[in-house]
Amino acid sequence: MSRIGRLPIRIPEDVKVTSSKNTIIIKGKFGTLQKNIPNVIEIKQNDNFLIIDLKNKTRMTRALHGLYRTLINNMVIGVSEQFKLVLVLKGVGYRASVQNKVLTLNLGYSHSIELKIPEGISVEIAQNTVLNLTGCNKENLGLFASNIRLWRPPEPYKGKGILYEGEKVRRKAGKSGKK
Repeated sequence: MSRIGRLPIRIPEDVKVTSSKNTIIIKGKFGTLQKNIPNVIEIKQNDNFLIIDLKNKTRMTRALHGLYRTLINNMVIGVSEQFKLVLVLKGVGYRASVQNKVLTLNLGYSHSIELKIPEGISVEIAQNTVLNLTGCNKENLGLFASNIRLWRPPEPYKGKGILYEGEKVRRKAGKSGKK
């Protein structure tokens, strides 16, 4: 049995959980999230805790046990606290701005890049080069951040690009010149 899957999920007071046969709906102050769940996984609610259990214990269901426990835990954390990611634009002339749910990035190309901000994600710009992304769905937040980062991944020679906060870029020396 999965060690992670056995852990109970604590439900904060402001979060409401409803589960039917194949879906779980979690409502909190930051939004509502819904997830389809396989038939082999059973959800039990005791007081302020959710317990994820298996109907039969095959190799495949044991693999799903920890996964779905983590996904449901992320949903509970997301609707109660929200997730936050910080991206840093590092480079000369790199800038970002937000207008009407559209993120505009100037990343050294001859044109600016315009990305539509997905529903449920908010983008705040600090100092023109720091993007604060917040949202209750961890999966969508990470996907949007990685799509932004694809436009200028960090490069090892000058350290320029779009970095996550606290990320270290392993630098290379480059050419040493003629001998």
